[in-house]
Amino acid sequence: MDTLIGKRNYSMTKIIFTGPESSGKTYLSSFISQKYFLPLASEFAREYLTKINRPYNQNDLLFIAKKQLKKEQNNIILDTDLITIKIWSEYKYGICENWILEQILHQKNENRIYILCSPDFPWQPDPLREHPKNRDEIFKIYQSELESLGYKYYICEGKKKKREEEIKNVICSILNL
Repeated sequence: MDTLIGKRNYSMTKIIFTGPESSGKTYLSSFISQKYFLPLASEFAREYLTKINRPYNQNDLLFIAKKQLKKEQNNIILDTDLITIKIWSEYKYGICENWILEQILHQKNENRIYILCSPDFPWQPDPLREHPKNRDEIFKIYQSELESLGYKYYICEGKKKKREEEIKNVICSILNL
């Protein structure tokens, strides 16, 4: 197994896995975290939504965003971030809370690199997922958002093994391994 632990300090770089539902974000972020022993911030929304026992509403998204931002601290690999919550809010409700927008702009001062996961494999049903037929449309929204914010991003596509190899190469390049 490869390792990135030791004297190196990668805390200044955040690598964010993003993209539409059922595009492999959680698997790939966990794969990289385990392979290179990098701290991972999991998706708070999933944890929260499985516990509330009611349909979520727009107010929940602000709560989720604040908790997700807190989870980012001291982590290098992120299984989502506030951009996902912004897109989710705008797609579902047509608006996003100013606090979320302000935080996203503040994060532009950080070294954030995105892995944009393509929805190019079959939908995996999940009670928390909502848009099985809109994944390509939502992928384009993510791509447009990353470009408008000026972030460096890599598109990850293909079957599982191809994605794993592609992501290992990207991570090694990003972290100069």
